[in-house]
Amino acid sequence: MLLLAGMLSCAPALAATPDTDVETRPLPAVLVIATGGTIAGVQNVDDDPDHYRAGSLTAEQIVESVPELNRYARIESMQFSNVPSAQITPKMWIELSRLIETALNERKDLAGMVVTHGTDRLEETAFFLYLTVRSDKPVVLVGAQRPATGTSPDGPRNLIDAVRTAASPQAIGKGVTVAMDGRILSAREVRKIYQRVGGFTTGDMGMLGVVSHAGAEFFFSPTRLHGSSSEFDLAHVEALPAVDLLFSYTGGTGPHYDRAPAGVVVANTNFNCEEQVAFLELARAGTIVVSAFPSGDNVGRRWLPEETVPDEETEHCESVDKAVWKGPWIPPIYAPHLTPQKARILLMLALSRTHDDLEIRQIFERY
Repeated sequence: MLLLAGMLSCAPALAATPDTDVETRPLPAVLVIATGGTIAGVQNVDDDPDHYRAGSLTAEQIVESVPELNRYARIESMQFSNVPSAQITPKMWIELSRLIETALNERKDLAGMVVTHGTDRLEETAFFLYLTVRSDKPVVLVGAQRPATGTSPDGPRNLIDAVRTAASPQAIGKGVTVAMDGRILSAREVRKIYQRVGGFTTGDMGMLGVVSHAGAEFFFSPTRLHGSSSEFDLAHVEALPAVDLLFSYTGGTGPHYDRAPAGVVVANTNFNCEEQVAFLELARAGTIVVSAFPSGDNVGRRWLPEETVPDEETEHCESVDKAVWKGPWIPPIYAPHLTPQKARILLMLALSRTHDDLEIRQIFERY
């Protein structure tokens, strides 16, 4: 990973106020941090957008290729890394979050930041920053589905939208966002659903706003904790606890570990009896078990642990050894309106603070 020491170059909102007077007021400062991805990609084969090398252009080259950015902000750039986003690691998340928070807090002249990022893991990095960058200044992630040197690249337009959003006073306090295809999406709800232009959505939650000819317009504000209200301080966190991501499926038997991780997140719509037993035993052994709906669009049931297993949980499980039901019932923690990938990130951060089951349940309610 290439690190440069210095710079190289939802509740209804009160009003949807466009960012209109960009031509007359002093331009705000926006720092563009590049991490790689398709937005920095160079096409290898003429007219074949599927053959390109991600993370080839530098931050300076990306910014210089879009001179229109200078209409909306005083642009500075920094190279954090230059990799396909599948190669981003939790350690890099921590370093990036610290870098952003420090710059936003120390530089009073900085209106906001833009992070260029590969789209494969953009939603995960965005949510991690949403939870850990404790500032109300705008941080906007942006990517592209077509390489920068290919036919009709979408990156330049997306980057303009991201800079206009980061420079907008309307974006203050909205949490980390993603600017793609003219839309402003909350980092908590955004997810990639396909590898084409228009492939980012927020499911049932809807978008926070749009970027039009008038600038960034917001229609809603996030209500879950984020930004300066977040409790996740990374000052003394060097690594995140191990959390596995698993799937429930027809005929599944659940996990059987020799050495279990600190936590697991299970993507599921419901457990069969064998899975239910496996995850109950895992929870009894001290692993935190979180259940998340595969699409991220379900609230789920909110249960608290009980001294005995409820009868309705064993009703259709005659084939299971009844002895397993003797003992405390530790139901999974439900992750309301979070994709399994994002539930994993929240659990990793929660486990960096506490291993108490009840406290972690409360964290999932707040975030």
